[in-house]
Amino acid sequence: MMLPMRTHLRPVVSLLVGALQLAAVVGATGRPAPEGDVTTGVAVVGDYTGKFRPQIHFSSPQNFLNDPNGMFRDDNGTWHLYYQHNPAALTFGNQHWGHATSQDLYHWTNQPIALQAHAKGFRAFTGNIVVDKNNTSGFFPNQKNGVVAMFTELDGTHGPLGTQSQSIAYSRDGGYTFTYYEHNPVIPSNSTQFRDPKIMWYEDHWVMTLVFADEFAVGIYTSPNMIDWTNVSNFTGDGFTGVQWECPNLLRVPTRDEKGQKTGHKWLLMVGINPRAPHGGSGTVYTTGTFNGTHFVADQAVPRLADFAQDNYAGQFFYGQPDDEEPVYMAWASNWHYTEVVPTAEEGWLSAVTLPRSVYISKLAGKDWNLFQNPYDMSPVMGDTVFSGEVLANQSVAVDFAGVESNAVYFEINMTGINQNSQARFSALEFNFSSPVTGEYVRGGYFLNFYNDFYVDRGGVRALDWGLFTNSHSTNSYYKADGTWSMSGVLDRSILEVFLNGGEDSGSILYYANAPLTVMNVGTKQVSASVRVSLRVVAVKSAWAKMASPDGLVYGNQTKVHSLLKNF
Repeated sequence: MMLPMRTHLRPVVSLLVGALQLAAVVGATGRPAPEGDVTTGVAVVGDYTGKFRPQIHFSSPQNFLNDPNGMFRDDNGTWHLYYQHNPAALTFGNQHWGHATSQDLYHWTNQPIALQAHAKGFRAFTGNIVVDKNNTSGFFPNQKNGVVAMFTELDGTHGPLGTQSQSIAYSRDGGYTFTYYEHNPVIPSNSTQFRDPKIMWYEDHWVMTLVFADEFAVGIYTSPNMIDWTNVSNFTGDGFTGVQWECPNLLRVPTRDEKGQKTGHKWLLMVGINPRAPHGGSGTVYTTGTFNGTHFVADQAVPRLADFAQDNYAGQFFYGQPDDEEPVYMAWASNWHYTEVVPTAEEGWLSAVTLPRSVYISKLAGKDWNLFQNPYDMSPVMGDTVFSGEVLANQSVAVDFAGVESNAVYFEINMTGINQNSQARFSALEFNFSSPVTGEYVRGGYFLNFYNDFYVDRGGVRALDWGLFTNSHSTNSYYKADGTWSMSGVLDRSILEVFLNGGEDSGSILYYANAPLTVMNVGTKQVSASVRVSLRVVAVKSAWAKMASPDGLVYGNQTKVHSLLKNF
């Protein structure tokens, strides 16, 4: 059952969406993205040594990457990441599902392409994966670890935008190779804006969310077997609508009180907006609420931003985590405003995903329910401490980390003794990362008084000149009642991620410098003598260097596998 069409909106919205999608496919080359030759059966070889290539963020070995797909953790503890991927070009189009596996979410083994078109003119768009332990689908009569992928299948034989239906494929080898279901699609459609299924198990049945993209609605479906689906409700919240919704996630998330103690669970609905997100281009919003198996009811009238900066989109949570664990998600670390013009193309790759983030929900005093996000356990990639000490009031400290081979660092800044009544109007903490070679920099700061704003400004780096690559991003971030405020983050060659007040706010910021940023400066100005600032900077070990062969290349899984899906 489809959501009734709003005919008074459809002509304008569909034309605009169509133009945007065609522009994305045409990309910077001025012609449709080539299909080209696609390597199947073995992993593609990657060079992860480029100056822009992140060292603990996942990126595909070559060519274009966007939405994370089908992420799950299997019974052996292996994390599986799939992702939208054009394996033949540095532009969107020719969509396949790339695949990588990890034991710790930082050291990844690239795998052969997992999903691809079943016929000429079709494409495997975004979707997700579940483990069918009870064989509800009937595909796995003799196993408990059968894997089912549900994805949007684009039929490009019907007009320039094609039509979008929902199809499934199943895997009997743990998610490495897939068989296309012969009676696809399981949810047929003639719509060009019907996509991004996400499945979960709820009590005794499957629940799926997907979007009616230009209707600003999340469809909720139920099924006993992932083959026969019923549309039981549609969620149409107010707030940020943009031009279309994408990539919904609906899941139960642990709640904590202000002291960090677990108090129960809340339901979380996360949705992507593209274009016209509040900070430009694509972005992600969320709301908490209740869910009874068929209907979601939001707690807030207006959704909240999941990330205050511009480079976090199409995130997806891993399936298969125990209910008492904090869910982990990863997102596409880019933005449709500029993803196809960034200078990483000169290194043969485009786009990465964010750090894996553990999440929980907490209701702070005087505020709505808030999504807290922090990097998943980073101990596998943490190196030696570069600096640990105090930054004196109204002075600064410079930390040179040029000797860190990965050119990636983790940092923490903690402030105590903040008292608004004794602070000057523009008292502030300031920091920057700079290059002594070119003078380029990324800077940021936190205003202690009056504003309580935090900002990051990437306008001081010069390897990308693009009008829609917005320089500055900011958010309100209030210090706590005890006069403390904190931030942590990771700088990783071309991406900066920051987490404020224990994950109360987070920001994902791409930057492109002509030379590595190797010095961190931290200081304060106009603060009272009561304010104390501590700084810790830790070297981050390159995950990709550890996965590389002696020749410096990352080969991934070169054991030949046979896919039952054809390549076109």
